[in-house]
Amino acid sequence: MSSTQGPPITPGGMAALKARYDHLLGKERPEVVEIVSWAAGNGDRSENGDYIYGRKRMREIDRELSYLARRMKVLRVVDPANQPDRSRVYFGARVELADEDDARQTVRIVGDDEQDAGAGLVGWNSPIAKALRGASLGDLRTVRLPGGVKEWEVLTITYV
Repeated sequence: MSSTQGPPITPGGMAALKARYDHLLGKERPEVVEIVSWAAGNGDRSENGDYIYGRKRMREIDRELSYLARRMKVLRVVDPANQPDRSRVYFGARVELADEDDARQTVRIVGDDEQDAGAGLVGWNSPIAKALRGASLGDLRTVRLPGGVKEWEVLTITYV
């Protein structure tokens, strides 16, 4: 399911993609097919809202299934628990940072497919993750963000 050179993703991130794929294929798509079949039997399809919406929704589901299948083939599952050097920031690290005003923030570096800034999950190719790669405790890292340049100090590094 994973290649050796593709973009990284955590085991949990891959499980979430697979769960979404299975849900769409096993539950949502069959329900929409049933609605479309029922609506098609009601006569004139040109003004049949259930039929028109159902066909549109089925195309959306098929597009997402295709996208998820392609992504899961190229992604490389990397388990942060197997990181041999835990003194530096690499993929899967949970990093506590402090800025110039001692405002603290904790981020976890995950695959781009599982990033969620609101939950503190930053994608591997995001500006902050790129700046933090290879950092050690006490290192200062400068990050160029849309709001300007920000400097962060690495306070803690942990791997789950």
